[in-house]
Amino acid sequence: MPAKPRKIPMRMCVGCREMKPKVQLLRVVKPQEGDAAIDRTGKAPGRGAYVCGSVECLKKAQKSRALERALDAKIDEAVFAQLEAQIAQAAPAGDA
Repeated sequence: MPAKPRKIPMRMCVGCREMKPKVQLLRVVKPQEGDAAIDRTGKAPGRGAYVCGSVECLKKAQKSRALERALDAKIDEAVFAQLEAQIAQAAPAGDA
């Protein structure tokens, strides 16, 4: 009997609203105490939302306030700048 193929978990990017495999997206987490940050493990406690690994999607989510609605919290401009820097740093050298 052939092995059953594994189900690939899908998540929606809050910026472009496209469903993509979870491993291709970055999880932004908002813990109860503290500011939003990128969760590299995907297991940090707190409310999470997913964004494509592109600055354009983050800017789109910021403009439409989609990330704030998904995380159910007000996010400062400084946090968006930090997230943008983390995305730029996480991007492979070929994408820049």
